[in-house]
Amino acid sequence: MAARRTAATGSGEDGKSLPLDELMPWSVRPLRTGRSWVMGPDPAALRARWERLAAAEGAEQERLFRSSRSRTPGTPVAALPGRSTGTGRFAREPGACPDPVRILHGPFDEQWLLPDHRLIDAARPELWRVGDERQLFTVEHGYVPQATGPTLSVTHLLPDGHSPAGRAGRIRPLYRRPDATDPNLAPGLLDVLRARLGPEVEPESVLAWIMAAALPSPSGCRVPLPADAEVWAAGVELGRELVRVRLRGARGGERPRLPGGRRPYVRAALPPRPAGIVYDAEAEALVIGDGRISPVPAGAWEFTVSGVRVLELWFGRRAAAAVGAVPEGADADGLDAVGARGWTPEWTSELLELISVLALLDGLRPRQEALRVRLERAEVPLISRDELRAAGVLPVPGSVRLPASVLGHQEEGPEGQFALL
Repeated sequence: MAARRTAATGSGEDGKSLPLDELMPWSVRPLRTGRSWVMGPDPAALRARWERLAAAEGAEQERLFRSSRSRTPGTPVAALPGRSTGTGRFAREPGACPDPVRILHGPFDEQWLLPDHRLIDAARPELWRVGDERQLFTVEHGYVPQATGPTLSVTHLLPDGHSPAGRAGRIRPLYRRPDATDPNLAPGLLDVLRARLGPEVEPESVLAWIMAAALPSPSGCRVPLPADAEVWAAGVELGRELVRVRLRGARGGERPRLPGGRRPYVRAALPPRPAGIVYDAEAEALVIGDGRISPVPAGAWEFTVSGVRVLELWFGRRAAAAVGAVPEGADADGLDAVGARGWTPEWTSELLELISVLALLDGLRPRQEALRVRLERAEVPLISRDELRAAGVLPVPGSVRLPASVLGHQEEGPEGQFALL
C-alpha cells in the first residue's frame, strides 16, 4: 500500500487507472526468432542468406542454420497463416525463397523478416491469422523506472514485440478476427463508454484514447477512463494524431512531413560504411562520417523509449548490417555476414522519415502532458472499477483472453497435412 501512496505523478500506480490487460484482454507474447539472420533491415541480404543456406548440406547447413530446441533444418512445422512456404523439412526440400515481409522491430524500426515457419522458433501464428489491411496492433514497451518516452506503440505491420530495454511487452491486436470484427475489448466496455460519452464511441476511438492517455507502471500499462465527454473527445483527437504519425501513411493517411523549412535533407552524402553518428546541437545536424543531415530537431535526437535513444539504436543496427556485423558490434559468424553491401539509399530515405516521425511525436508531447494533468485533477470524473463491475464488464471472462476461432480457410500443417483451427 505504501508503494501506491508514494507513486510518482503519472506513474499509473495511483488507483485511478485500469490495467490495459483488462480493457484489451487478448494479448500475445513477443515473437522469438531463435536466430538473428532471419530478420534485418535489407531484404536483399535476407534473400542471399536463404540461397546460401539452401545450397549448404549436412554439417555446414546445420552450422549456418544455428539450431535451437525448437528448430533445426530437419524440423517439420505448419505453414504460417496466409503464407505458402514449405512445411517439409528444410534440409530435404527448402523450396524457393519467400518474399521478405515488413515487420516492426521494437517501437520504431521497420525491418524485414523471412516468413518461413521452419526458420522461426516462435512466430506467433495467431497474430498472422488476424493481420489484414484493417488490423492495428498495440505493443507495450518494457518498463524502466524514471525513463521518459511513450508507453505504447501502434502499428499496421506485424510487430515482433521487442523492447529496447527492460522486459518485452505484450502485443494486443485491436480485433480478434480478420475484417475488423470482434473487437479485442472487454465485453460490454463499448456499451458503458457509449452510455457515458456518446454513441459515436467505436473500437478505433478507444484505441486512440489509450494511445493518448496510457501510463507506465511496474505491473503493466494502465489507462484512466474519463466520464467527461469533453475530456474524452480531446484525448481521442490527440490519440488519432499519434496513430496517424506512427502509421507513416498507411491506411490511406498522409506520410509524416514537417513544415517547410524544418524538413530534414541530406546536405552531404552518407558514407557507404559509416562508423558512428554524432548530433551537432548548434547546427541541428546529424553528422555521419562525412555525411550530414539537417535540420534535425533536438526533440527527435533526444527521443527515447525505455531509456534508449531511438535514432542511435536505429542507426547502430544498420551500420552493423552494412559491414556484416551483428547489431552489438561483434563480427557476425555465418549468415549474419551474408549480403552486407554497405549503406543503402533506402536506409537514408527511412532515416529522413524517422526523424520526421520522432519530431512530430515530440511536438505532441505537451498536449499529452496537459491531458494527463487534467485527468489527475479531482474535478475530472473517471469511470471506476466498481462501475465496470456493476455493469458486468469486470472481471473479464477467461475466454476472451484466448485467440478467437478463425475457420475461413484451411492451413497446411507439418509435412503437408492440414491444420484444424
